[in-house]
Amino acid sequence: MPKENQYIIAGIGTEIGKTVVSAILTKALNASYWKPVQSGNREDGDAYHVRKWVNNENLTIFPSTYELSQPLSPHTAAEIDGVEIDLEKFQLPQSETALIIELAGGIMVPLNSKQTNLDLIKKFKLPIILVSKNYLGSINHTLLTFELLKAHHIPIKGIIFNGPSNPTGEAFIENHTRLPILLRIKQEEIIHPEIINQYAEQIQL
Repeated sequence: MPKENQYIIAGIGTEIGKTVVSAILTKALNASYWKPVQSGNREDGDAYHVRKWVNNENLTIFPSTYELSQPLSPHTAAEIDGVEIDLEKFQLPQSETALIIELAGGIMVPLNSKQTNLDLIKKFKLPIILVSKNYLGSINHTLLTFELLKAHHIPIKGIIFNGPSNPTGEAFIENHTRLPILLRIKQEEIIHPEIINQYAEQIQL
């Protein structure tokens, strides 16, 4: 599968909307989905929501390499479960379609005592789609994430803004990063397949 059809969905923090974005991209690209680390919510976690929202009986969801019991930072959840996350255990799924990979948390979230999501990104060597959400401090968090990825020579496909609109903040981010704006997602009260379909038709890849 060509790497241009494989993307890592990364957020500027937690609760940013990576799972909604992952569902939209999975629908738009008719892709498979993979979350390498799932912390907490084993039965109804992010993969469960992607399957429900994409609503495609042919959707392939690859099992997480690590399924942890507690909804905490991966390194903490792993310690509680008595395991240590080992980067060597992560192998990209052999997908027959495009592939969407959703990270757990932000770029510098620890996976173990020494390594973070950044190390996982470097291992996969795939482009990032960065998800930003408007809140007090989000411009700073978005630009810091961008600069970190840039410093490590990690390609960024573009930015998706999710949630409440902030035109001046979004314009500043766009002007500073010079990244394409792939999609703007409104503050949706309820996410359902029709909403996912609508945004899947709008996304600019």
